[in-house]
Amino acid sequence: MEILPLKKWPLQMRIFLAVFLTVLTVGVTIGLIYLNYETNFSVGGAIENYQGTVMDEEFEIPDKYPKSFSGMLLSTHTHIIAFAFIFFILGGITFFSSKLSPGWKIFLMIEPLVSVLITFGSLWGLRYLHSVFALIAMFSGIIMYTSYYVIVFILLTELIKTDK
Repeated sequence: MEILPLKKWPLQMRIFLAVFLTVLTVGVTIGLIYLNYETNFSVGGAIENYQGTVMDEEFEIPDKYPKSFSGMLLSTHTHIIAFAFIFFILGGITFFSSKLSPGWKIFLMIEPLVSVLITFGSLWGLRYLHSVFALIAMFSGIIMYTSYYVIVFILLTELIKTDK
């Protein structure tokens, strides 16, 4: 079976995918801005965001309360489903890339999905087990978002480049 590479797809479809990837990237980037707002991209910020503010005095009002069980369910449910769709779509488009070797293709198609489970699963560990899960969440999150931007960059360069 011959696979038609992205660079040979009809111009209208390449433009559509390039615009889609751009809009999707704006949304993902806004999510990262929100994450920075909530945690300052720090281990301490992540711990406080999920376990709540540590109180020094008995009558002090905490800045953040521990995430509730229902809040954890809602957050992880929506993020895992959303990221599964995002990486399913990106993986499907990546399959048609001619810029990547078969090994890199399969890696970039599968790895972000694994990182989604590790990232959001470790948030449960952070909330209910131990603060060390903040490091796991941050490390897997960095890998997940790096994969996202690498994939989009590769796809956009292939979609936009025209052979003359």
